[in-house]
Amino acid sequence: MKKILSVLKVVIAAFIVMMATGWPLTSSAQKYEGKHFNNLNKDGVILDGFDAVAFFTDNKPVKGDARYQYNFEDAIYYFTSQQNLDSFKINPEKYKPQFGGWCAYAVSLGRTAPIDVNTFSIVNGRLLLQHNQRAVNAWNKDVQGNLALADKYWPDVTANGGKQITTDIEKTFLNNLDPIGIILQGYDAVAYFTRNKAVKGNPEFSARYNGATYWFSSEANANLFKDSSAKYAPQYGAFCGYAMSLNKLRPVDPEIFQIVDGRLILQHTKDAFEQFNKDLAGNTSKADGNWPGQVKKHAGKKIKFDKPAQSTTETAAK
Repeated sequence: MKKILSVLKVVIAAFIVMMATGWPLTSSAQKYEGKHFNNLNKDGVILDGFDAVAFFTDNKPVKGDARYQYNFEDAIYYFTSQQNLDSFKINPEKYKPQFGGWCAYAVSLGRTAPIDVNTFSIVNGRLLLQHNQRAVNAWNKDVQGNLALADKYWPDVTANGGKQITTDIEKTFLNNLDPIGIILQGYDAVAYFTRNKAVKGNPEFSARYNGATYWFSSEANANLFKDSSAKYAPQYGAFCGYAMSLNKLRPVDPEIFQIVDGRLILQHTKDAFEQFNKDLAGNTSKADGNWPGQVKKHAGKKIKFDKPAQSTTETAAK
């Protein structure tokens, strides 16, 4: 019975993560019907009912009218006039939103996210939309490069139902994750800095960074992390700092931590914490030196923890 309950907990947790990361909770129902994976509302309407043609002709989002509608690639389009509807029918490939009406920047990262129609842009004659201003800013850092990535990953994102896929860049990262891809065992990375304590996160407030999904205790903390991810992310991929100083990969207790020169370092046990702090500067330097080699050796592979290092106390006892 205990085993069954344990399995059920994992399944439920996985579903929560799916909802929190791959399928953002919005007022729109997500549908995958036929051959096309579109961002549709509960009535099967794409673009939140805005006129696809008007983005090109009026250079702004204009709400469509249900009287002028057309079904194309498993999505219902609304238009402001019969003229716009006819224009779309003649050349739907010209006017349709790219990536099924999902956030283009999210697709370039290997997943889907909902959109705000006010974030639209026309690039190479293609209608693109983003999730929010943060996504717009990130997208604009390399428009053509991000578009190429979105084009590359879209077939796999579609096949995976919008959930996160492993992109080329994510294969280069090394993180201490649980079976469903959560780092820090779900603890809030930002709270270590702002509250100086380990605080359990909530899957409702999540972010993806360097191949790991983070949970936060509030939307404010999630936004802080999204704005300065490198500042708050744990060192050594959330593996034990002391073990890393010995060139080993070991798990952590998320409640055993310290902030060292503005960097979050976690340890496996209290003994590891004590051993690490006997020479804080020296052990930090060793861990920093060992980390690139561990990344090169293990990135993109299934992680098997090293055997624990024998503590000084245990050695003396023997």
